[in-house]
Amino acid sequence: MIRHRIFRFANPSIRWRILLPVVNESSRLSAQDWARAALKAIADGGLAAVAVEPLARTLGVTKGSFYAHYRNRDELITAALTEWARSHGAEGLTEFAAIADPARRLRELLTTVVQAVQPLAPSVHLSLLGDRNDPRVRDAVHQVNQARLELLARTYRELGLPPDRATSRARVAYAAILGLLHLAQTDPDAPHSAVLADEATAIFLPS
Repeated sequence: MIRHRIFRFANPSIRWRILLPVVNESSRLSAQDWARAALKAIADGGLAAVAVEPLARTLGVTKGSFYAHYRNRDELITAALTEWARSHGAEGLTEFAAIADPARRLRELLTTVVQAVQPLAPSVHLSLLGDRNDPRVRDAVHQVNQARLELLARTYRELGLPPDRATSRARVAYAAILGLLHLAQTDPDAPHSAVLADEATAIFLPS
């Protein structure tokens, strides 16, 4: 749209001066940069908080940078949810899944996740629950939940629990983590995350 108006200028030097900032912005910000900025907006206010102009101001660019990567807001939301499912689902768990010792794997997983819970910090996961009727949101949340539950269940099986109990234990452990995340949204006086991580390990790591 902007380019069409630009090409009406007859003077090549004018055309160059106008095009140059757009080219610079497009090369400076990637599609992933926009997706991550959208995720921050989602954490703060759900899908409704994703709007091109405010994001452009936050990123310090014009809307031309956005349209170099996405056709519309819906494409950006889809890309943001895909990025979140990738980074917080199976791919984001690769390092933990590669730990051979299941006890160490569970200890490091619980410690990392619980210590990441910060009082009053925005959460993409919790914000998305308010938009759970959107099929894209349901799919992304399902992917993340399943990846985490599968890794926890596999870990408990390797620790000696029968398959059914391993699955149940995984759900209870994951529910506790999500509960801490939810509580942290309104509890500025929560115990230090390291203390909570120690408690989670003591409760959910079989002796």
